Amino acid sequence: MENYQNAKSVVALVKCESYEIEEVRSGVALGIELLGGIQKIFTVGEKKILLKPNALIGKSPELCVTTHPTVFQAVAEFVIKAGFKVSYGDSPAFGKPATVLEKIGISKIAAELGVPLADFENGEFVSFPEGKRYRQFKIARGVLASDGLISLPKLKTHNFTKMTGSVKNQFGCIPGFSKPEFHVKLPDSRDFSEMLVDLNRFLKSKLFVMDAIESMEGNGPSSGDPVKTNVLLFSTDPVAMDSVACRLIHLKPERVLTNLRGADFGLGRFEEQEIEIIGEDLDRFIQKSFKVDRSPNLKDASSWKYKIAKTLLANKPVIDDSLCRRCGMCVDQCPVNPKAMAWKDNNKIAPPVYNYEKCIRCYCCQEICPHRSISVRKPALRKLVDMLYPL
Repeated sequence: MENYQNAKSVVALVKCESYEIEEVRSGVALGIELLGGIQKIFTVGEKKILLKPNALIGKSPELCVTTHPTVFQAVAEFVIKAGFKVSYGDSPAFGKPATVLEKIGISKIAAELGVPLADFENGEFVSFPEGKRYRQFKIARGVLASDGLISLPKLKTHNFTKMTGSVKNQFGCIPGFSKPEFHVKLPDSRDFSEMLVDLNRFLKSKLFVMDAIESMEGNGPSSGDPVKTNVLLFSTDPVAMDSVACRLIHLKPERVLTNLRGADFGLGRFEEQEIEIIGEDLDRFIQKSFKVDRSPNLKDASSWKYKIAKTLLANKPVIDDSLCRRCGMCVDQCPVNPKAMAWKDNNKIAPPVYNYEKCIRCYCCQEICPHRSISVRKPALRKLVDMLYPL
């Protein structure tokens, strides 16, 4: 991990207006060159490099849910050409890694390049005594077998963390259903964000390449809408990269708790004056109309004030009966016990229903829904507060 006590963190911006492979190849080569080259990022002994895309669920790349396969291809080709042994993988929210990676178009490219799929189905418990919030993780064996990790996040909105980028992408290094358990243990977004920061501190990923050629706005991270943002981002500091990505979508970086706690825990920097942007001018890419939740975060999850605020002010997931196909994936994904979303009287002909008293607002149901039938609704009182006290 870099020492963030003195020099500014560097984020490289490279204009890239399409997923045509030649344009993406040129963008990847330029972005890594701007950071000083691949040999500067990885040491001589780090030969086995793992590529970690965002492979949330098995949807077409055009829907902007996952890292685009041409971004994966360009990075893989570059790292292979530099003499590294490359593998790849991710643990999706639902489904086996091999199946999801095939559906999103990455497996075919990996096979053509001779890049093997790492083991993301099985994991091992590791100790992290330096953790501020969490000191033990179950990490995919494929991650533990690598010498270094390149993260390939996708810029998207997220109803629990406002946006998902570099720091959140590493959550996929935890295999299978170990991930939903964290939402039960850490239902407050601050605690959850601190866990993500500790996870990143343990993993010590060396390079982050963010796919923001097209990003997802609105009902992310799986049911939002693609929008062209025309840029690739490169950094060795995940907090700095996410902070720049926040500014790109006109979201205050401090509203994303992984940025705040990432700086507090020494993972990286988020203040504008602590980040040097090289390559393109960020102002050319800022989209003020980008649809993202820009409201402040609720505080003090353990207090009675928070519990009242959660009832009156917190967003909540809702299901559109006309779009629901009764597949039950949302019920299976709900991490609480007894479930906050379930079949009423075991009737699977009708859509599942919510018990909001049990709902911890993790939005796992909304994240996994393959039919865009679940969205997040802002209560009327919250709308009034936002209107009276605009940001």
